[in-house]
Amino acid sequence: MKHRILSKPSYSLLEVELEDGEEIVAETGAMVYMRNVELKTEVKGGLLAGLKRSLLGGESFFVNRFISKGKGLLGLAPPYQGDVIHIPLNGRIYAQSGAFLASSPDISIDTKWGGARTFFAGEGLFLLKLDGLGDVLLSSFGGIERIDVNGSLIVDTGHIVAFEDTLAFKVRKAGGLKATLLSGEGLIAEFEGEGSVWIQTRSVSEYVGWLSSLLPKRGEEKL
Repeated sequence: MKHRILSKPSYSLLEVELEDGEEIVAETGAMVYMRNVELKTEVKGGLLAGLKRSLLGGESFFVNRFISKGKGLLGLAPPYQGDVIHIPLNGRIYAQSGAFLASSPDISIDTKWGGARTFFAGEGLFLLKLDGLGDVLLSSFGGIERIDVNGSLIVDTGHIVAFEDTLAFKVRKAGGLKATLLSGEGLIAEFEGEGSVWIQTRSVSEYVGWLSSLLPKRGEEKL
């Protein structure tokens, strides 16, 4: 897939050049501009798969297929400020809910139960499971950095974008009760093995909390 990522890392835009007949699958609402491209909306994988993605995975029930009619050009962007990353996939990765932006049409998109404490970025209990051979484009809140793991790595769950399935993980509290209450840290993911983890430089939940602290409380007078 011939592409480039513009305006990195704060307001990234994915631009894809498509040959005649080439296609790409994208999250609904992601299209910014297109030329010589036909849009088709469908339920990828059937009704059950669409329901799982929508209700459990935090993605849209439908996906958009963009098919080039000649020399095509397509611009895609996530709904929030942040980065876009390209992962050439040959196997399987797991991603946080809402991270999927686009992929090659042959990539399978499913959901995986992440365990009762897997609240990645405050999104929910399920992860996206991406399988196949092709290109995957993921988005984040903030910039994206890749960390290669050979042994162990601890990451705040609010900063995880994706990780390879060669890594085992468990989610736990950052410390004891005192540390959890006073340190400002909540749940952490502990990865073991060899593989890669992609992290986002900002946390949605922390950002929302910061914005909330600036709003006037009920009953307070505005200055």
